[in-house]
Amino acid sequence: MASFERRRDRFALFNSMDSAAVNLCFPLELPDFRPWCRQQGLAPFHVLLCAVLRSVLGIDNFRYRLVDGEVIRIDRLRPSFTVVNQHNDLNFAQFDWTDDLREFVARSIAAREQAAAMTELNAGYRNMSPREAKEQVFVTCIPWLAFTSIQHPSASLAHPDIPSFAWGKFRQAGDGRLELPFSVQAHHGFVDGFHIHQLAQGVAAEIAGFMG
Repeated sequence: MASFERRRDRFALFNSMDSAAVNLCFPLELPDFRPWCRQQGLAPFHVLLCAVLRSVLGIDNFRYRLVDGEVIRIDRLRPSFTVVNQHNDLNFAQFDWTDDLREFVARSIAAREQAAAMTELNAGYRNMSPREAKEQVFVTCIPWLAFTSIQHPSASLAHPDIPSFAWGKFRQAGDGRLELPFSVQAHHGFVDGFHIHQLAQGVAAEIAGFMG
């Protein structure tokens, strides 16, 4: 928490505002990992999800949360993301973290299938304690659209302490690269534009590391 104490005055500034959120949408450029995924029998969305969440864990600023008005630093993540069920309604997939990529993808796919088969909203998150709920980040994928902006929902405009991420349609960027619209929303008392830049670099590095 020493790193946070250096910016407590920034936190106090933004946390006093009606909305403390910073929200950036930008084209994220990555190595084109889809051919590698096909060779490995791994689904690209779930590989990218793993890369994003690993990058989140690598940057302290994305680990800060508010619990009962106090700033804490989470030590783990509970992966979750949105899915579409058989009626084209949104649902939530949740699963337990693992550092192993193949096991992560397997658990992620199993959670997707379970959530997609449900008619009612998956309310498993309601069984979490307030502290456990802070171990999430919110992830959605809109693969049909190359969006240029997005407004994430927030339980509290003043305290958007759980980061939200979204990405959209992939496109070829040439020279073995791909590009996709990517959105990051976080509490500006914790996260600045520079940290979002670091996250983008981290995602690209994780993907390159997976590919060897």
